[in-house]
Parts: sequence; structure tokens; C-alpha cells
Amino acid sequence: MENDIYLTAEGAAKLEAELKELKGPAREAIAKRLRAAIQMGDLSENADYHKAKEEQGFLEGRIQELKYTLHNAIIVEESSVAKDVVSVGTRVTVQEGEFPAETYHLVGAKEADPRNGKISNESPIGHALLDHRVGEMVQAETPSGRIKLRILKIE
Repeated sequence: MENDIYLTAEGAAKLEAELKELKGPAREAIAKRLRAAIQMGDLSENADYHKAKEEQGFLEGRIQELKYTLHNAIIVEESSVAKDVVSVGTRVTVQEGEFPAETYHLVGAKEADPRNGKISNESPIGHALLDHRVGEMVQAETPSGRIKLRILKIE
């Protein structure tokens, strides 16, 4: 489980759409830029050519990363996730002390987006919540110190 790549069906669809965009229109755009730069002549001092080659390298690297992720990912269907215990794919509502309750969607690291309530199963809070049930208290070691959370709801 340590090195597994988890994706929700929604996250996998987003990555597949990104891959399709990169392999199609983005690749074509860089190829056109490279052809135009090559036609200018002397490549040794052609800044447009060097910039396009650098961007091509980043694009190809991202394509390889997405292919690897999608090929090796464990797709978590939210409808099949048990709701009695916190796991990847569940939404969990927690409360720290007297602070207002917060709801998190526990996802894999590749689709984590804390600002939008999606936390990774590998994050300190996400890892602490895994395999716990409603009513339980969990402790998480965060960069700002240890926090205690009560699990209020799992959906």
C-alpha cells in the first residue's frame, strides 16, 4: 500500500483527458514551433529553437509520467467503497477540539488538492484517518504539531 498509486474514477478521467491533450494538440503545437525555428537557420544561437526543445522535453516527460500513473493506478470506484471505515475514496467529516467541523475527500497523492478539500492518503491527516471509524479519535503529526481529530461522519 505504501507505493500504490490510488486514483478515483474522476481523477483517472482528468488524467486521461490531460494525456489526450498532451499527445494531440500540445505535441502538434510544439512540433510546429520547432519546424518554424529550424527554418530560421543556425540552431546554435536560435533561442526559439532551444526554448521549444526544452518545452518538448517537459511535455514528453509529463506524457510518460501520466502513462505510468494510469497504467499502474488502482482505480477506486466511490460507489464500491465501504462507508463504515475511512479509506481512499471516502468523504470524512472531522472536528478538531472546538473548531468547526471540516469535510475531506480522501484521494490518492496524484489528485490531492487540499484547497478544494481533497487530501492525500499519504498526507499526515489522511494517513492518520485511514482505517478508523465514526466516533474514533485520531492523532496526526502535522508540520505545525500534533493534532487530535474526532471522526464525525464517513460517506
